[in-house]
Amino acid sequence: MTTREERIAETFVELADTLVADFDVIDFLHILADRSVELLDADAAGIMLADQRGGLHPVASSTEEARLVELFEQQSNEGPCLDCFRTGQAVGREDLPALRASWPSFTARLEDLGFSAAQAIPLRLRTQVIGALNIFRIEPGLLTAPDFRLGQAFADVATVGLLQERAMSASGALAEQLQTALNSRIVLEQAKGMLAERAGLQMGEAFKLMRDHARGRGELLSDVAARVINGTMATDLEPSRKPTRT
Repeated sequence: MTTREERIAETFVELADTLVADFDVIDFLHILADRSVELLDADAAGIMLADQRGGLHPVASSTEEARLVELFEQQSNEGPCLDCFRTGQAVGREDLPALRASWPSFTARLEDLGFSAAQAIPLRLRTQVIGALNIFRIEPGLLTAPDFRLGQAFADVATVGLLQERAMSASGALAEQLQTALNSRIVLEQAKGMLAERAGLQMGEAFKLMRDHARGRGELLSDVAARVINGTMATDLEPSRKPTRT
């Protein structure tokens, strides 16, 4: 296999490996976002999941810019991800004029953050849609047909993993899990901002520091974030792991 084929195979294994005691849903979704950028013709990616009432929320992103786009999409109730979730079908526009025609407010924010194309791929199993994978590109154009099929395959496997995690079969249990993920994301964003301010880091650097720390010690990302907020994280950090700024 080529290196890309190997990475694709590894990604499917990662996305399928949810039946473990220390499964971390937020880290899992960040893997989906990161691999989508690495293996598809995308510059950024993000994940939005539905809460118990059917509202979409950003839960993972490959960059801070992607997170801000998704936050605006949620707040303005306008954009491809929302339409994708409502219809259960992939939605995208290949350039700014086409985007403006469909979602003018969303497109203005998208352009401000440096993107020229957006595409949403449903996280679904049969008729059940739990969210969407968002793909953003700096240059105009949508994913090629092979890349789109791969992106949908990633989304499908991730959805199955989320639905089967710890053998959950009741929709109420799924809703509870998704709500837990959303709550964890709020804590994570608070911690990221606090750590960035304390250590003089960019938001992405602060997140990477927490994620590396959690992975290095086999801890949940949400637990590390909680310690940042309550002030006990600083004593646990290894200075050698702190990112350097250029």
